[in-house]
This record gives sequence, C-alpha cells and structure tokens, in this order.
Amino acid sequence: MSEEKQQEATNEVDTSTKVAEGAQGAPATADAPAGDANRGRSRGRGAGGDRGGRRNPRRPRRGGRRDDRARQEFDQKIISIRRVTRVMAGGRRFSFSVSMVIGDKKGRVGVGVGKAGDTQLAIEKAARNAKKNLIKVPMNKHNHIPHDVHVKLASSEVMIMPAPGRGLVAGSSVRTVLELAGVKDVTAKIFSRSKNKLNNARAAVAALKQLKHKA
Repeated sequence: MSEEKQQEATNEVDTSTKVAEGAQGAPATADAPAGDANRGRSRGRGAGGDRGGRRNPRRPRRGGRRDDRARQEFDQKIISIRRVTRVMAGGRRFSFSVSMVIGDKKGRVGVGVGKAGDTQLAIEKAARNAKKNLIKVPMNKHNHIPHDVHVKLASSEVMIMPAPGRGLVAGSSVRTVLELAGVKDVTAKIFSRSKNKLNNARAAVAALKQLKHKA
C-alpha cells in the first residue's frame, strides 16, 4: 500500500506541475497582442494621438498667406542687368549693374541704378536710388496726359503724344515707364537708334517732367 500511495503522490505532483506550466503559458500568449496594442497606443500618443490629430494652438503656423502680407507701395521692374568686369593687378573683379523702374501706377514713377558685387544687393540699391528720383506725372481723371512732349537726352530722343482710345502704344523701356506711371491712351515714338534701355527710360522720365496741366 505504501508503494501505491507513493505512486499516487508522484502522479499528483506531475499533474500540478503541468497545470502550473499551462497556466504560465496561457497568459504569455494572451499578453502578446495586448502588449502590441499598448505599444500602438503609446506610439499614437507620441504622434499626437491623445489630441485626436488636432494642431497644437501654441505652435505657430509655418509660412503666412499671401493675402496677409502687406502689399508693396511701388511696383518695380528691372529693365537691364549687366555684369561688369574690372581688370586688377591680382586678376579680374566682377560686379553687377542693375537698372530699374518703379512706380505706383497712380502718377509717380522713377528710374534708378544700383551697382554691387551681388545681384540681390544691386537690385536693392537700384530700388532705393529709384525712390530718390521719383517724379509726379500730371494727368487728368482718366489718366491721360495733357499734351505732346518731345525730349532728347544723351543719345536717346523720345516723343510722347496723347492718343484717346488707342491704349498704350510704346516700345522698349519707354513702355515700362509709362505702364508703371499709370499713363493710359498714349503713343510713344523713339526717334534715335539707341538701344540703351537706361537712356531711353531716362528720356521718357524727362519727357514726363515737361508736362504741364492745361489752364
């Protein structure tokens, strides 16, 4: 009997051991997907999941809308840009010369020149110089000039005439000056053979300077 009791006790121990091992294995398989789900939640929180994908109100927006930006007072247009080479003892030095016309299309227009070793800096200088040389064009309420004007400046010769109903008829940099000045219904003629856009623009400005209001 003692041997039978010992055998039964051994069987009970083996059975309890198997049950314990099974109990330990079951949670391990059940916890695996739960662990994956927890990791997924933690990743979601790290990516802003706890806010439901909404933008943080404290964080500023990147970039601004164009509508929010203040509109520039003057429109500007480059009429010529040249690379100038100067030969020095140590070699060649390069710089840029920019000619620019600015205007508000309401009667004010100016021509400026800027020179610098960098293109962007030369453009900024030209814009500042053009603002210093602004003129006011006398026009009526329809943006028409009062009379004809004929000017010769350096090697450029320009004539500007009012032409009601024809629109803006001009070429070269004279058209740019008239557009940015806001002049309408005019015809411009360049009598000289000069291709220098800077001189033509300056001649157009000089012509607009000679305009006078009719009494």
